[in-house]
Amino acid sequence: MTELMTREDAAIEVRDPASGELVGRVPSATADEVAEAVRAARAAFAGWERTAAGERAAALKAAAAELRERADELAAMNNRETGKLPDEAREGVLAGAGTLEQYAELGPAHRGRSLQGGWDATDLMVPGPRGLVVALTPWNDPVAVACGLIGAALATGNVVVHKPSERCPHVGRMLTELIARHLPADVLVCVDGDGRVGARLAECADVDVIAHVGSTATGRSVAVAAARTGAKVLLENGGNDALIVDAGVDPRWAAEQAALGAFANAGQICVSVERIYVHRSVAGEFLDALVAEARKRPSEVPMAPLVDERQREHVHSHVEDAVAQGASLLAGGTLPDGPGAHYPATVLAGCTPSMRVLSEETFGPVAPVRVADSFGQALEEAADDRYGLTATVLSDSMAHAQRAWRELPVGTVKVNNVFGGAPAGAAHPRKASGEGFGYGPELLDEMTVTKVVHIGPSGARA
Repeated sequence: MTELMTREDAAIEVRDPASGELVGRVPSATADEVAEAVRAARAAFAGWERTAAGERAAALKAAAAELRERADELAAMNNRETGKLPDEAREGVLAGAGTLEQYAELGPAHRGRSLQGGWDATDLMVPGPRGLVVALTPWNDPVAVACGLIGAALATGNVVVHKPSERCPHVGRMLTELIARHLPADVLVCVDGDGRVGARLAECADVDVIAHVGSTATGRSVAVAAARTGAKVLLENGGNDALIVDAGVDPRWAAEQAALGAFANAGQICVSVERIYVHRSVAGEFLDALVAEARKRPSEVPMAPLVDERQREHVHSHVEDAVAQGASLLAGGTLPDGPGAHYPATVLAGCTPSMRVLSEETFGPVAPVRVADSFGQALEEAADDRYGLTATVLSDSMAHAQRAWRELPVGTVKVNNVFGGAPAGAAHPRKASGEGFGYGPELLDEMTVTKVVHIGPSGARA
């Protein structure tokens, strides 16, 4: 069992990544507090499981309404804790409210099947909640992601223990307490702490589902713990998402797409563009335009800081490794003076597969570019990766677009748009990027178990 520090030794200190100023200190949960949170949620399960699906939906709708009312408050705290730009933070809160509303609608409609058996029998397949869900949520979009996991779990009758990232404990607790006000006691419980608290929760034998969004290393640790307890795991781990720029596309438009994918939220999005493969015929103009896009930030286009100095050191180490191996630094790549964890939009050319910026997840505002002699080469190299989250292809060729979405071994492929997608779309990461559906109606399936029921005729005779 993972050992936890005392409350005094394990306080979480959060600093504003833009200024370095102290936001606050949050006591980390002790071993006894973790155990009590699990016990309390487990005790609340029987009542919540028996609550009508429509009543559960009404509670989620009420929580979503309050979340919309307090969007500015949560966005402001998100900005202070993680540096996420205010407008983008508010969009994340509203997206979270929309997700709660979506699961409020989908929950009562999540039905099983009736089977055709004997005339005198009834055969059913009935979904039911798994039990206690531990939700381990990230810092880069803390409200939207948490609302997805919590909303789907609650809508299907599960109880939840939520541990937000230690990088945004205030916004995580604000969100949890806001939703919990609309629920019976202990149906949704929050615990604060770092990875040790998360590990303690993952090791608990009373947990039925562990849903984690975050790094690949943590996700693998969660999977190992769950293998011992038998808990189901839902994992969205890291990604190393590729962007392919085909011959024939407008290089300026392609550079705008690449800059949006690589630099939005300072590259701290699960589906950020992490590596770029551009056809040689458009490479020169594309690189010039991409450098121009990078230099617009932050003077013309606002850009968030990195979440903290530890993350900035990680990003900069990837850039230094690439330059040391022969990459050309065309923009950015230097540590700025002054407080905070800012890092410039960075463009690297001449990148090779051995460089960490192509082989590992950087999770920062870095656009590493590799020139390909053909679409086939770009596709082959983009597919040769241990991750399997998302990928994007920019192409005027329907044949190339079709080939790309067929052959790229990732859960989501986007054509001619680095971001976007229809409401209720799910995500299904592969390989090192995780397992299980995230979001969409499919997440309700992940949160439930199916019971097969056969009701035969009585053997009694008058």
